[in-house]
Amino acid sequence: MRVVLGVTGGIAAYKAALLLRLFTEAGHEVTVVPTEAALRFVGAPTWEALSGRPVRSEVWASITEVPHVRIGQEADLVVVAPATADILAKAATGLAGDLLTNVLLTARCPVVMAPAMHTEMWQHPATVANVATLRARGVRIVEPASGRLTGTDTGPGRLPEPEEIYRSALAAVEPVDSEPDLSGLSVLITAGGTREPLDPVRYLGNRSSGKQGVALAQTAAARGAAVTLVAAHLEVPPPAGVEVVAVETALEMQRAVAERAGASDVVVMAAAVADFRPAEYADSKIKKSHDGPGDDSAPQIELVRNPDILAGVVADREGGDTPFVVGFAAETGDSTGDVLALGRAKLARKGCDLLVVNEVGVGITFGQDSSTVHLLRPGHEQVTVGPAPKAAVAHAIWDLVRSETATS
Repeated sequence: MRVVLGVTGGIAAYKAALLLRLFTEAGHEVTVVPTEAALRFVGAPTWEALSGRPVRSEVWASITEVPHVRIGQEADLVVVAPATADILAKAATGLAGDLLTNVLLTARCPVVMAPAMHTEMWQHPATVANVATLRARGVRIVEPASGRLTGTDTGPGRLPEPEEIYRSALAAVEPVDSEPDLSGLSVLITAGGTREPLDPVRYLGNRSSGKQGVALAQTAAARGAAVTLVAAHLEVPPPAGVEVVAVETALEMQRAVAERAGASDVVVMAAAVADFRPAEYADSKIKKSHDGPGDDSAPQIELVRNPDILAGVVADREGGDTPFVVGFAAETGDSTGDVLALGRAKLARKGCDLLVVNEVGVGITFGQDSSTVHLLRPGHEQVTVGPAPKAAVAHAIWDLVRSETATS
């Protein structure tokens, strides 16, 4: 497939390099058309090296080839990522002052635009009107995600992850024979690591990045599910198109899950929930003792057990069938057994329908972009997935959930 990748002048332009790689590694022929502003963020040599094709931004280069007309005419797909407020306005009004805007006017193939800008710009009435105009003309707009923007700003306007843009782009050109396979399912997913406060400064936490839970939410939404993400601490932004419920502690997560699990078809407990929390919270910072030289005393912190949220969801099921419950077991192995043995014991103990078991540790699984998991179900042989990207692991989990729920 001949793809035109338009890149405009936003700080998220670096992510377009990752999107370019997804297209080229899948065998597509990609021509990158950056704006002059985009080249201030990522230079032409980068685009040429990754695409294997020459890069130009204005209509006067290689004029004998008439690029301002030919590139758009020959394209099977045009993707603009990031799409700034400026390019949205130019495309909506039909301006054609550079090569990319000329391509957008001459293209008769599907056009996908992934906006990225500050929240105030995205929500401005002019941008809202321009997006509505483009959608009315058939342009597919990939909704921006909410999260950290330039500087300390946060909010809607963040460029979605390259994998999400890639899937949306392919969906624009690939015929859809039926509804997405998770359409009609209501899915509740927990993600990230809970934090149990000791005092206003410190907390007990864990190494979870939330990447796997976010991948599960993103892939479920892409496959048609209505997704609610109960998110503790995340090192990656939540995906666009899902409802996000922010929590911090295990007790907060328990309440959020209890309020929503009964109305869900599938509950996936991917969060790393703290097993224990401090028995008491100190209203002010806990200080070191200063009783003189040689004083090495330290405060004694009593811990109490947190509720088992997964077991609670299983116990609360009405009729024993709904929701379908997926648990996660992060294991290191110990003197009582290896990772799989501990996982099988946990499956029997928890009573969930599917248990995703992975080995964790420093530099293993937590914070990584790929992992290996073992999928355990009562009465079935284990299924091992990976090593693979966490998005691929997520799809494998949903494939199994779909097969189980379709026959129940």
